[in-house]
Amino acid sequence: MLLAGLGLSVVCAVGALVAAVGVVAMAFPGRPEPWAVYLLRRAAAAAGWAAVAVYSLGLSGVLLSEHGFNNGADSIPAPACRDGFDAETRQGLSHHRSSYLPLRFDCVRDDGTVYSSEPGYVWMNGATASLALAAALLVIGAGYATEIRARKAAAVS
Repeated sequence: MLLAGLGLSVVCAVGALVAAVGVVAMAFPGRPEPWAVYLLRRAAAAAGWAAVAVYSLGLSGVLLSEHGFNNGADSIPAPACRDGFDAETRQGLSHHRSSYLPLRFDCVRDDGTVYSSEPGYVWMNGATASLALAAALLVIGAGYATEIRARKAAAVS
């Protein structure tokens, strides 16, 4: 399952790169008409693929942390909550909480305070949300551009 998440991330990253090349190709002569609509669609595809790539990368991290918990000797509390943290931070560690939307793997102490096992989930959640929003806005923009073009063609006829 973990390799599938990383593989999905790689496939989506390649898809984002291919879509980005399509966006850059719009700058060269011989581009399809109406070029603005194609540009918006290709940019939306690039942003969408990139959002899925970033999310699946973070999802793999959460799955890996979950897999490390209660999986053999020295696996409780979760290794993600212990490894790389000083003894003062780990003091009173009782359990963890994980979430797939938004991505997070939080470590909980006996007194109820929480610390994140991986601060990188913050930028992954932000990047995923921003890229998904950009993709949605670009799709809406492409639809709007198509509608305007259709109305202009109808007005001329």
